[in-house]
Amino acid sequence: MSQIPVTETTTSGSAALRIDLYADIACPWCYIGERRLARALAARPDVRVERHWRPFQLQPDLPPGGIPWSDLVEQKFGGAASAAAMFDRVAAAGAPDGIAFNFDRVTRAPNTADAHRLVLFAAEQGQTWTMVETLFAAYFTDGRDVSDREELIALAAAAGLDAAAARDYLASDANVAAVQASQRTAYRHGVQGVPFFVFAERYALSGAQPLDIFERALDLASSEGEENAG
Repeated sequence: MSQIPVTETTTSGSAALRIDLYADIACPWCYIGERRLARALAARPDVRVERHWRPFQLQPDLPPGGIPWSDLVEQKFGGAASAAAMFDRVAAAGAPDGIAFNFDRVTRAPNTADAHRLVLFAAEQGQTWTMVETLFAAYFTDGRDVSDREELIALAAAAGLDAAAARDYLASDANVAAVQASQRTAYRHGVQGVPFFVFAERYALSGAQPLDIFERALDLASSEGEENAG
């Protein structure tokens, strides 16, 4: 399977197939890739998986409150006119996966450290992917500022988490080091961009690949796991 470079690392001892997703909440292709993986999993109901969110910030040096979206568009794309065609392509790519990208509603380019921390908080309560989807939709569909802690607390509540507990958590330094460590681990493994998927700690898949590539990756990794178990 040429699209999935093999990395020889230690495989998980779990009977379930482990999938690690390195991604950023402010990355539209991560939203598409996460949704396509979910669709592939739905098409393979017999494959038991453990999905793990691995924080990766595309712009870790942004100030805590982020910067105006217009500034990022100017710096990265040369202005709104130059960015329009790219945004249209992203929106068209996400539509078949049920994603509504509304880039015209986005006002801030966020520092996503706290958003990543909130995902890890949700993970402790078994709500990782509900929180991930809530954050992605809040940012890319509704244009909400996912670097603002009050917004994050409201989004935690929308995802079914306790708002007061989320407030206390974000006010602490819980999982600050974990977010930073995930970034360093990604760099050590040669991850330069996201989304980046690792199946069974052995096979890597980069980018928001077509749905059938995710299905083939699941087939390959799960079949090998069955062989090893046998």
